[in-house]
Amino acid sequence: MSTDGVNHSRRRMLIGTTAAVGAVGAAFVATPFVKSWNPSAKAKAAGAAVTADISKLELGQQMVVEWRGKPVWVVRRTPEVLSDIKSGKVAADLRDPQSEESVQPDFAKNEYRTPKGKEEYIILVGICTHLGCSPLYRPEVAPADLGQSWRGGFFCPCHGSTYDMAGRVYKSVPAPLNLEVPPYKYLSDSVVMIGEA
Repeated sequence: MSTDGVNHSRRRMLIGTTAAVGAVGAAFVATPFVKSWNPSAKAKAAGAAVTADISKLELGQQMVVEWRGKPVWVVRRTPEVLSDIKSGKVAADLRDPQSEESVQPDFAKNEYRTPKGKEEYIILVGICTHLGCSPLYRPEVAPADLGQSWRGGFFCPCHGSTYDMAGRVYKSVPAPLNLEVPPYKYLSDSVVMIGEA
């Protein structure tokens, strides 16, 4: 085959143009496909940190915040509750009093399960560690249905698991672990960010 009379520069230009148009077309086709690998805005929001204003929370009160589709409790504990926890009145009855086996940030590995200096507020994921029910906040001391030794805490009505006011699980109940402490940090004295430590 003879290549006489072939315009080589024109051939190179046509090959280059075809390749460029093909590359642009491939990019247009690939863009939606690659974008589909990224999480949606809804998925990003579901895992995003949330803030809670705790300034209006009174002593003994609980508020619920949603984070990652889960209820997160913020409870402002009374001085009496903090004194009970510090004294260790219920420690002998707890499965993991020092929170060594629990899911929590390192700052919560103490009897209060809070950062040092922030013991008044306990922040817990409100899901029982047994089968995922949501325990009830029961701050009253010695109610008839929970017995004379009850010092306040959380009671799971599904299977009877009980937790103290630091979210630590009692012995001889179905729940195997303390309530989870999510990662969190204080942005100010009245605002806490849940989801980032």
